[in-house]
Amino acid sequence: MDKKIRFTELYNTHYASLFKLCRGYFNGNEALASDSAQEVFIKVWESLDTFRGESSIRTWIYRIAVNTCLLHLRKQSTKKEKITTSLPHVAAEAEDTGEEERLQRMYACIQKLPEKDRLITLMMLEGISYPEISDVVGMTEETLRVRIHRIKKNLTQCVSHGNI
Repeated sequence: MDKKIRFTELYNTHYASLFKLCRGYFNGNEALASDSAQEVFIKVWESLDTFRGESSIRTWIYRIAVNTCLLHLRKQSTKKEKITTSLPHVAAEAEDTGEEERLQRMYACIQKLPEKDRLITLMMLEGISYPEISDVVGMTEETLRVRIHRIKKNLTQCVSHGNI
């Protein structure tokens, strides 16, 4: 298959979910998420010919996305900058401001999770299967299920009480 056609198919199939993953890493900041998702696809284009097929292409792309987001966050922290943006203000459009507040608290709580737990959470929110998540994070499905249970418990506590 022609590289350009293959890349276009990958982009069309995976961009929306990668954008959401990146948005989760950047606490809902859509501009940073968009920039990072585009950077991911630049890396995919540059490395597409070297993909060995040892995992699914989706797993490979998600690993690139996670590494790209983490690299950006590390660069920000070494510059002593904090990402202080919050979810876009849509209260005027939202009927239920309580729902918006819970969503903001959830994003804030996700940001408090350890790196691997944050990745697992964001991938779960995207509806990615347990086998794929376990491939990306490098743990067995059984261990993943236990980890997810603990993450849900911690997030519930954080959203309700503000601490993990």
